[in-house]
Amino acid sequence: MTALKLLSRTKLYWGLIAIFLIGVLGSPVSSKGNNIFLSYGNLLDVLRQVSTTGLIATGMTAVIITGGIDLSVGSLMAICSVVCAMLLTVPGVTPGVVLGVPTVALVALCLGFVITRFIFLNLEKSRAGPDAAARDVRLDSARGLITPAIVGVVLCCLSLWYLLPQIEPKFGVLGVLLVAPCVGLLFGAVNGFIIVGGRLQPFIVTLAMMVTALGIARLTAGQNNAVLPVYTGSNATADFEMLRSLVFGVIPMPGLFFLGAILIYGAVLRFTPFGRYVYAIGGNEEAARLSGIAAGRVKIATYAVSGLLAGIAAVLYVAQYRQGKPDAGAGLELDAIAAVVIGGTSLMGGRGSLTGTFCGVLIFGLLSNILQLHNINSNLQLVLKGMIIIGTVLVQERNAGDLLAYLRLVPASVWGGQAARKETAAVKRPSQETPSLNLGGNKK
Repeated sequence: MTALKLLSRTKLYWGLIAIFLIGVLGSPVSSKGNNIFLSYGNLLDVLRQVSTTGLIATGMTAVIITGGIDLSVGSLMAICSVVCAMLLTVPGVTPGVVLGVPTVALVALCLGFVITRFIFLNLEKSRAGPDAAARDVRLDSARGLITPAIVGVVLCCLSLWYLLPQIEPKFGVLGVLLVAPCVGLLFGAVNGFIIVGGRLQPFIVTLAMMVTALGIARLTAGQNNAVLPVYTGSNATADFEMLRSLVFGVIPMPGLFFLGAILIYGAVLRFTPFGRYVYAIGGNEEAARLSGIAAGRVKIATYAVSGLLAGIAAVLYVAQYRQGKPDAGAGLELDAIAAVVIGGTSLMGGRGSLTGTFCGVLIFGLLSNILQLHNINSNLQLVLKGMIIIGTVLVQERNAGDLLAYLRLVPASVWGGQAARKETAAVKRPSQETPSLNLGGNKK
């Protein structure tokens, strides 16, 4: 591998290092002469601040790899934050309970059924041998319907047994960590079902869900509740404070959730058949479907996981900012998409990784921190961020040379962009075709 190719493959990491060095060299100093950017507290704040966006970007990565988009994650986080805050602070039957508890029961029922059936199917495939096609594997009624249904009902009853006693005295930490992600998962799965079943563009469906979820969040919060305050130890359980604490005094709890999501989902995408299916669908959905992949189910699963991670992000948001509100996630979907694209995931689908997304989230977070340390005007920060996103995508897609050549600043051949490659291929083609044209001899 040449040095140029190695540099091209690792340019994202070099970009992260460059941003970090800019922060170190340009950082203001404290009254004691210490570098503020390098201070442990500042770096912890960066990780804490990017965790919410990072969780949403983690789910968004798989969606974009399949060739889709999810514009509803910000609104899903908002509605989950309202449900979380209401469950923590208001005792008795509330709109949050009415929305959240039945959702958990439904999700438990469906997951129990699907997971049990999935296990039986894989056992049957292994018994049939590697030569058996997936579509030819069949289950009898006991394993295909009755047993999965029983498992689903049992999980549904267990979830209700755990949640119903918490309604009157108010919910605890584990209760909201169960309810809010399930609400997000349900809305995400609805996105997937409509996209797959209705054969609609993800942009349109998730845009509609973004508006719908925002309306549901406002209805759930009530007309007089623009903000639902959460004060641990006062109107909410004191244990909720643990979600904003430092684990072993080293890493903030939100950062731990973010790193855990990156590692787990990254391993799933890299080492499991589900991950291979995600990339295959993004590369060519029709070919993936013809090869036996259940493309619809895989896409529904990616949108469901995206909603699930938005629900977890909502709980951490409530813990961080001590409030839940209907517009909590406004614009967050754009930050997540920007982080994913900066991380090298193609909006056309079929290419990307959660390692790149992790770097993209950190680049975005470090950039924001550097601008804030220098007291840059917030409006100017938005302009600079937009320019950096465009520049990064041009470099990632190797189209910077084409843009400069189009503006006639440099010859296309200097940068070797797509236009230059096409021109080179066109020049080489006649010489490659000449032998085949002359095989029959030349007429004189």
